[in-house]
Amino acid sequence: MAPSAASGVSSLPSGFAVFTTFPDLLFIFEFDAAYHCVAALFYFGASVLEALVTIQLQDGFVYKYYHENISAVVFSYVATLLYVVHAVFSLIRWKSS
Repeated sequence: MAPSAASGVSSLPSGFAVFTTFPDLLFIFEFDAAYHCVAALFYFGASVLEALVTIQLQDGFVYKYYHENISAVVFSYVATLLYVVHAVFSLIRWKSS
């Protein structure tokens, strides 16, 4: 007989039982929305480096490639902004729970 949802039995591990399986270990990175904050930091770092390289190589680039790099910089900052917004909302959701 399968346990009913009303019986109060949880299939999710709690406490140190979280460390018993590999998928549960991967879930730890989602706690305190830390993953989103670290990812936003990495995206920001990549965006700054892309902008720096584009500025430094401005004279040596062919006109078409220079504009492609400018587009890459703009879209990398858009991706960074979206990741930061997602991280902020994840932190707000975590704080309210």
